[in-house]
Amino acid sequence: MVNVTGSATGAVVRKSVDTARSTAITGISRLVTNDPGAGPGALGIVEDAAVVIEGDRIVWVGPSSAVPPADIGFDAAGRAVLPGWVDSHSHLLFAGDRSAEFSARMAGQPYAAGGILTTVTATREASTPDLAARLDRRIAEMVAGGTTCIETKTGYGLTTVDEARSASLAAAAGVDVVTFLGAHLTAPEFASDPDSYVDLVCGPMLDAVAPNVQFIDVFCEEGAFDEPRTRRILAAGMRKGLGLKVHGNQLGEGAGVRIAVDCGAVSVDHCTYLSDRDIDLLGGSSTVATLLPVCDLSTRQAPAPGRRLIDAGATVALASNCNPGSCYTPSMALAVALAVIQCGLTADEAVAAATVGGARALARTDVGVVAVGKRADLHVLDAPSHDYLAYRVGLPMTHAVWRAGVRAV
Repeated sequence: MVNVTGSATGAVVRKSVDTARSTAITGISRLVTNDPGAGPGALGIVEDAAVVIEGDRIVWVGPSSAVPPADIGFDAAGRAVLPGWVDSHSHLLFAGDRSAEFSARMAGQPYAAGGILTTVTATREASTPDLAARLDRRIAEMVAGGTTCIETKTGYGLTTVDEARSASLAAAAGVDVVTFLGAHLTAPEFASDPDSYVDLVCGPMLDAVAPNVQFIDVFCEEGAFDEPRTRRILAAGMRKGLGLKVHGNQLGEGAGVRIAVDCGAVSVDHCTYLSDRDIDLLGGSSTVATLLPVCDLSTRQAPAPGRRLIDAGATVALASNCNPGSCYTPSMALAVALAVIQCGLTADEAVAAATVGGARALARTDVGVVAVGKRADLHVLDAPSHDYLAYRVGLPMTHAVWRAGVRAV
């Protein structure tokens, strides 16, 4: 077996290995690498390109005319290739059905945080095999649409046992990043004593989920958790060695962005309602502003100010927010299209936000980029350019997918 390694310039080094067959993907009309050293622009675009993968890694990137030999060939036949989508915000672990709530919202009922408790009841009652099967189906839907790096959250159990069950199921299912969201809403048993619920989240519940999670998140919003409780929960997660995330500024201007930046959170997610100060804070910090445009569409809220954030220098990510109440779709392609059509991002900016931006929102450097040594996550579009994602919105665009070197579509 030959292991082919190299760079975007086509340099090749060969070394003997005993594992993993190599695959050369050729005939790529336009390759988005997100590596400015590979080609022009922030997307590092390579025209008439090829990629070689071996095992779960990318081992060569360059022009099709210089591709080294490989064990298997795949002809992209003039299609564009991107890094796989990095979905940095989803809620996949749930049971129940909230379609009636959606229809009521479309008929004029406002969206509010409390609907989460409907899903909590159903999730608690679901069997573990049922929850596992639901999770597997949702992951399969994501991968079928080109998502190769998946984050998901707990948060529909709100007891120590149920939150630990969710974290364990997500880890076992191969979710790339699991986030503890015990602070999704105060559990109904603690409705009259929210501080005691915070004690539970910061103590026994956090201890129970910690082996299977990488981040802690808080829904900092009116009707959920206020600033003092949010800060207390984040501090507990930090002491446990977890990265920090915040659900913030979804339902109105509030403290979420300020808290996230103050605490050094890796991201603040939603960012639908931002003050000028919020935008300045994000522009001057390393905290990623994760936009969830499909959720804003589904809840009939104003589009997030993506253009202003990018112009202010903020790092922006796009994610699906797939969840049963406000956004029951895993379509990252739709998120990209809406970011262009409604949030003011260019096609290049939206693709970057849904790939390398999502990676930054997960503190990952191995995904979201097509470069030697990175994880072999590739998304072949059934189109010659990523511009088609917004240009032909609504059409299925995924032709083939490799996730960690394994062809999944």
